[in-house]
Amino acid sequence: MSPSAQIASSSTFASVFSSLRTRRERERGSEVLSQPPIDDPSSSGQIKMVDQVQHPTVMQKVAGQLLLRTSLSQDMRGCDGAFQRPALSQRRAYGNYTNAALNYSTVPACRASSDLSMVASTASPVFVHAPAEKGFGSFAIDFLMGGVSAAVSKTAAAPIERVKLLIQNQDEMIKTGRLSEPYKGIGDCFKRTMQDEGVVSLWRGNTANVIRYFPTQALNFAFKDYFKRLFNFKKDRDGYWKWFAGNLASGGAAGASSLLFVYSLDYARTRLANDAKAAKKGGERQFNGLVDVYRKTMASDGIAGLYRGFNISCVGIIVYRGLYFGMYDSLKPVLLTGSLQDSFFASFALGWLITNGAGLASYPIDTVRRRMMMTSGEAVKYKSSLDAFSQILKNEGAKSLFKGAGANILRAVAGAGVLAGYDKLQLIVFGKKYGSGGA
Repeated sequence: MSPSAQIASSSTFASVFSSLRTRRERERGSEVLSQPPIDDPSSSGQIKMVDQVQHPTVMQKVAGQLLLRTSLSQDMRGCDGAFQRPALSQRRAYGNYTNAALNYSTVPACRASSDLSMVASTASPVFVHAPAEKGFGSFAIDFLMGGVSAAVSKTAAAPIERVKLLIQNQDEMIKTGRLSEPYKGIGDCFKRTMQDEGVVSLWRGNTANVIRYFPTQALNFAFKDYFKRLFNFKKDRDGYWKWFAGNLASGGAAGASSLLFVYSLDYARTRLANDAKAAKKGGERQFNGLVDVYRKTMASDGIAGLYRGFNISCVGIIVYRGLYFGMYDSLKPVLLTGSLQDSFFASFALGWLITNGAGLASYPIDTVRRRMMMTSGEAVKYKSSLDAFSQILKNEGAKSLFKGAGANILRAVAGAGVLAGYDKLQLIVFGKKYGSGGA
């Protein structure tokens, strides 16, 4: 750009950049006054004219301020409308035009006038960035909050959890000679277990359960929002039932996705919880601990032994988690309104009812898969989940599929506490809900 064109551009914004104009006038002196047309070979034959240094009018000052505040283009326009880079001296005087908050306007060098139409014709649009997707920080918080809530609630409910598993799998234990007679009920199971093994034995298998449940619940909470965004159904746009189905699908997909990573821990927890001492008091246990379960199962059945019942578990986890998450998310904004909206006890009761409903709907599936787990390392195994289902119905009746369901209802208190407590804990600790606990 020729010196005369630079002087013309600087004079347009003299009120904004007075220091630049003063310095240039001092350097050039009288050369800037009444300059004749200068033929600049670098401008492809274009002639740029400036008569003299002029003070900008009020309208020009207003135009310059508006253009400056809207953060316009980084280039300057010549008389022909083509964009040209600002001179090096301008960059140094005004600051780094690419990094600083101050950007160049696009006022044509030879069209400085009092017409404000150039503001609209040259101004760049102002873009508002959309909110960013959930990042690693939110994911980590979901993972941590869900896991901590789950670990605390499962430890509190560990005794009833073990009783439920003992009653559910007692027929399989009788077959292998690890139980002398069936339990008469929840109370009888508690009594016999404490008499034969002690009070502490009620927490047998809880370590594996916490290890398993921490990533399971945390991943379910975190992935649920991901699948929710993936389906992206809106109640107002797509209708209630499509939105409801999307919530069911997101909850089921979240549970099924995490199952693959933690199934072997679920197997180990089941075997430890059902590892009652032999029929007579003082008998020996089958497993000495979590590591011993893995070691003996791998030696007898290999990897397949750790994943026995996995296929039917996928079906069960989709049914259970789909109802568990989907119904809570869908029914909470409908039922918990007004004064009940922020009520911890109302949220707890809703979660408890939903957990019971989901548990009962999928309980026969849960019984079949756990009965299949119990056959790993044994001589006689079920051929498939359908074979297990048919044999249980044929030999024991449909009632056997629901053994332990009563204890499971009591155990559901822990599940309801995870849902309601997760929302409440987020409000206390972070002052807001992250949306992964059913909010």
